[in-house]
Amino acid sequence: MPDYRRHYVPGGTYFITQVTYKRQPWLCTELGRTALRHALKHVQQNRPFQIQAFVLLPDHFHTIWTLPSEDSNLSTRMRLVKQTVTKYYGKELEQDTVLSTSRSKRKERNVWQRRFWEHQIRDEADFSCHFDYIHYNPVRHGLCEAPRSWPFSSFHRLVQEKIYPLDWGGIAIDYADVLGVWDV
Repeated sequence: MPDYRRHYVPGGTYFITQVTYKRQPWLCTELGRTALRHALKHVQQNRPFQIQAFVLLPDHFHTIWTLPSEDSNLSTRMRLVKQTVTKYYGKELEQDTVLSTSRSKRKERNVWQRRFWEHQIRDEADFSCHFDYIHYNPVRHGLCEAPRSWPFSSFHRLVQEKIYPLDWGGIAIDYADVLGVWDV
């Protein structure tokens, strides 16, 4: 197994992607949305962080979090979010898939992929690029024709706050050049 090390920075801002186990599409169900919302609020009470942007898709979510200035522990927050969803909603969310020996040995369930992907935001341009990527992602996946049409996104709040115009993203945007060729 590779020796993967995360880059921790107190007060850091991170782009995060978390995927469901075997990409099972339960996140946009009413139960999935309720479970994740409950977990995020629960974790934020004990380990604060700001959610700058968020989009929920059927089998994964993207978000940008900013940690408090004295705290750098992103992994614990993600672990607690996943544990809370699994603990309180896992039985109903579990999919009809066979657990591997490794997952059984670790007492894991078949709700989330084991790891999450993160990228520390380096500057304003990086933030802006990932911020836009999050809100355009449902269009990119063919789930809607414009960000305003996707209900599970912080886009709507940001329109109210006048950060985005309502018609933003109504044209095709190619993020492959900006973010590199990766598809989540």
